[in-house]
Amino acid sequence: MEYRPLGRTGVTVSRLALGGMMFGSFGNSDHGDAIRVIRTALDAGITLIDTADGYSNGESEEIIGEALAGGRRDDIVLAVKFGVSFGGDPNHRGGSRRWIMRAIDGSLRRLQTDYIDLYQLGTPDPHTDIDETLGALTDLVRAGKIRSFGASKVPASQLVEAQWVSERRGHERFRTEQPPYSMLTRAIEYDVLPTAARHGMGVLSYSPLGGGWLSGKYRAGRTVAEPGSAARRAMFAADYDAASPVNAAKLQAAEALGALADESGLTLVQLATAFVLRHPAITAAIIGPRTMEHLHGYLAADGVTLTDDVLDRIDEIVRPGDSVDVSDNRWAFGTNALEPAARRG
Repeated sequence: MEYRPLGRTGVTVSRLALGGMMFGSFGNSDHGDAIRVIRTALDAGITLIDTADGYSNGESEEIIGEALAGGRRDDIVLAVKFGVSFGGDPNHRGGSRRWIMRAIDGSLRRLQTDYIDLYQLGTPDPHTDIDETLGALTDLVRAGKIRSFGASKVPASQLVEAQWVSERRGHERFRTEQPPYSMLTRAIEYDVLPTAARHGMGVLSYSPLGGGWLSGKYRAGRTVAEPGSAARRAMFAADYDAASPVNAAKLQAAEALGALADESGLTLVQLATAFVLRHPAITAAIIGPRTMEHLHGYLAADGVTLTDDVLDRIDEIVRPGDSVDVSDNRWAFGTNALEPAARRG
């Protein structure tokens, strides 16, 4: 396993990070099986685990806490996201000081730890002044509850704004960004990745398989399968609508990329994961296995280096800086910036 510096934090992490979204009712509800997946990943050399309090309403954190009990906690870098709605209370979300101070204690309890290495604002909060969010997170660093903090799904302009506010107000700053990135979703290449590099930020990209479209099971002539769990079917139903033109475009690109993987002697999972890791601004790719089979499929990408010829072929299928479906960029949460009401007053 290759290891890379996490921005300028002084911390080094594995280039594959284990994502916790699939642990719990949203994916694998068998705690024992999920724990075996986690421990196998650690045995393979993975040193970074990423989860969120909103994953299966805290169940993912509980499973990871169980898996790390007995002395493994100090061996890994633990990254946790907050901010997505947690329960029905409208104040149990976002980047307010009120919620941050409560959310951190819940995560620490579920994870059975007294500190988190990287605490991340899971999505921009347009209703909270960034100064308040950065101030609260800085206080958590000084209290020893977290070591550093970052953000997720933040466009480049807001990353720069946050850096400016931290400098002017004397706060600690965002050390990392966590965006979606895959051969199908490449918009961050245009501005987010250069911006993160200029500010010395680590980048932990998620969804290297493009929401499953690059898993190898979506090929021409095959029925587009829905997600396995009821929770994921309810949340992502439109993402797998076979009648959708944008999904037809994804299927066409996935077919072409699958053929390229076959020509290269790789699985599509290997091609997709190795593509993400090839970009010099990417610190680690977050993988999201639900089963042991999925984990081994991802681990098979470790050590795969794509040639320039293969990368050129990928660029012909999906151009650099482009995304097949712009909604997969995940930048407009809560802002609705492209809706008519926002554009026309």
